[in-house]
Amino acid sequence: MNAVLDVASWVLLTLGGISVLIGGIGALRLPDLFTRMHAASITDSIGAILVLTGIMLQAGLSLATIKLAAILLFLLLTSPTASNALAAAAMLAGNKPGIDTTGGKDDAQ
Repeated sequence: MNAVLDVASWVLLTLGGISVLIGGIGALRLPDLFTRMHAASITDSIGAILVLTGIMLQAGLSLATIKLAAILLFLLLTSPTASNALAAAAMLAGNKPGIDTTGGKDDAQ
């Protein structure tokens, strides 16, 4: 049974790490603020779920698991709220979706 939990834990940890890595690459490569923010917020939430679930499997049924579940709940409540606040602030500042704000040339030209 321990081997099954170890394999499941490491699969979750690996998938969470890959998700966060893809989000980081997306934040670097995507063209404007809103698409970057979308990539970062989605993969941040998925990555946190996968990584913390993998760590919970490693910790077993203990106080550490309860603390990790509380951290996960906190992250799932605050991450989307922070992304929404950032998008609202960008809109108020005059940044419109679909406009290239990087100052570079469009790849299609």
